[in-house]
Amino acid sequence: MHTPDYQGSHVGRSILSLRRDHHAAAADAAMDPQHRDAASAAQELELELEAFQRQVADRLLDLSSASADDLLSLAWVRKLLDAFLCCQEEFGAILLNNNRANVARSPAAERLLAEFHERSVKALDVCNAVRDGIEQIRQWHKLLEIVMCALGNRRSLGEGQFRRAKKALIDLAIAMLDEKDSSTAIGQRNRSFGRSNASRDPRSIGHFRSLSWSVSRSWSAAKQILAIGNNLNAPRGNEVAATNGLAVPIFTMGMVLLFVMWALVAAIPCQDRGLQVHFSVPRQFVWAAPIISLHDRIMEESKKRERKNACGLMREIYQIEKYSRVMSEMVDSVNFPLTEEKEGEVRQRVQELGQVFEVVNEGLDPLERQVREVFHRIVRSRTDGGSCSST
Repeated sequence: MHTPDYQGSHVGRSILSLRRDHHAAAADAAMDPQHRDAASAAQELELELEAFQRQVADRLLDLSSASADDLLSLAWVRKLLDAFLCCQEEFGAILLNNNRANVARSPAAERLLAEFHERSVKALDVCNAVRDGIEQIRQWHKLLEIVMCALGNRRSLGEGQFRRAKKALIDLAIAMLDEKDSSTAIGQRNRSFGRSNASRDPRSIGHFRSLSWSVSRSWSAAKQILAIGNNLNAPRGNEVAATNGLAVPIFTMGMVLLFVMWALVAAIPCQDRGLQVHFSVPRQFVWAAPIISLHDRIMEESKKRERKNACGLMREIYQIEKYSRVMSEMVDSVNFPLTEEKEGEVRQRVQELGQVFEVVNEGLDPLERQVREVFHRIVRSRTDGGSCSST
């Protein structure tokens, strides 16, 4: 990911200053009341567009300030989705205000908005795939619960409890290994948020795979991310002027959409994951530095030896795999009757496992609700202020 110099005749200047200069010249040329009103409305829109750039930058800076331990944690992913929803709401307000002011009717603006909505539609499939990845994590969580129940009680530990824990740990290891080895292990197809899951049997780890789905077996998260980013280029000066500045927030929101979907695919198990995508952000954008920093840090995380073959980079996935592996090795090595020292070691490992269990237990359902909200917000955005045309 890099930040190429802005290609145009106004290198080094604010992109939105192109629009400001245009309206300033118009105001100088005609100072009658009607033109003054138009100039005032244009100035208000100008301030709104610049405020949006700063708001996006602030949210990305907040995300990029995360420590190494917090980056890609479940809490961080939820924060990422919160930031997206806020940006989406502010972007929608800009579109509505442009409609009301009757300043954004150009064919160029309509074309850019149509392209943005095409990207958004592609993001819906990513949301469905991520939702299914969350369901996979939920199944792993249920197996952890069996281990916790078997070995986490305060009574003395017997062979029956260890056998139960061992079976659950084996099932967990197989489920996570299948997810690594097969890009389609989550399910042959992914559920849509528009379809009911009321018939899911929570007792079956594989039952959810047989329900109704929304993408084909050949669907690829990696290819979908590439499709979202295809031809996503910074607007040139003529596009900024032709759209009354609207080209800038459309590009900004397109980059936010691309980054958020890419980060979700990086963090959560998805069908045919892949992180190779081209980000090109001109330095003039105040949010360029934090988005580049986040991209680079996530890529560095994916290249670590212990994370290269991970089914998802979310911190809690790594912890589940790590602690369950240690627990499994310990369970295999115990002899009965347990010594006091060995029982103490078992309880210490259970406590470690219990910490990640609680984090997932508290955060997974809210995360799924946020992904669902992102899905529905994108759908609504196509009708709520989604067109430049007046209504």
